Amino acid sequence: MTEFKNFKKTKEYMVCVDSDGCAMDTMNIKHIRCFGPCMVKEWNLWEWEEEILKEWNRVNLYAISRGINRFVGLATALVDVDQKYIPIDGADVLMQWTKEATELSNRALEEKVMEHPIFQKALHWSIEANKEIENLPKEEIHPFEGVKEALKHMHEFCNIAVVSSANPEAVKAEWGRFGLLNHVDLICAQDMGNKEHCIRNLVAKGYANTHVLMCGDALGDCKAAEANDVLYFPIKVNHEVESWTEILGEPLRRFCEGTYQGEFQERKKQEFMVNLQ
Repeated sequence: MTEFKNFKKTKEYMVCVDSDGCAMDTMNIKHIRCFGPCMVKEWNLWEWEEEILKEWNRVNLYAISRGINRFVGLATALVDVDQKYIPIDGADVLMQWTKEATELSNRALEEKVMEHPIFQKALHWSIEANKEIENLPKEEIHPFEGVKEALKHMHEFCNIAVVSSANPEAVKAEWGRFGLLNHVDLICAQDMGNKEHCIRNLVAKGYANTHVLMCGDALGDCKAAEANDVLYFPIKVNHEVESWTEILGEPLRRFCEGTYQGEFQERKKQEFMVNLQ
């Protein structure tokens, strides 16, 4: 594996793979065990815990909004709580910030804490959620079945890049622990910009647009591919193992033959959208 600046195209095809919720079975556990429960605790929402967590998981895991930024998810949930259960001071302020800010991160929140109490609470929630994620049992963080086999097979005639909005150190640690990095040429994580930017830079290494395939599980992955006019293959939520088995059949054959784009691509996108309704 090499750094991006030193990476050179060695094969005619490039497959980009998202990490959380796509290759790694990490998305569900982080939302179900960390993000949602930490919100209930931070805002003392125990009385409505079951309903609130069910909606949190729907929005962040199973709906078309799957994969949204944690602070967009938080603002969406707090506005919903404010309307249905109990007033949340500053829910609208936080929502407005998520729409206007150029960066949605702990660092960006630190600059806002003096403006409204909601920002301090959102920052504390995020920090506590990170602690909970760090404390998750390592044996519960693992790739989906079939991922390693798929990467190994595709790597024989495709360059492979991890394209993820996750922390690069976390990606290296998680992928390295299971030997996945043996079948990866480089990692493009949050330190290199958003996914659209990463894919654009990869295409610029000399690949034809129809020779680049993005594998992802969320609408943001699909949009990042579309923005760069490259191909997209969905790893469908609740059908991840089947998706990783499927890709080695007709999708990969079409990708290499040059018949993936067009009707087949649109069918894959339609299946993806229907699965997230």
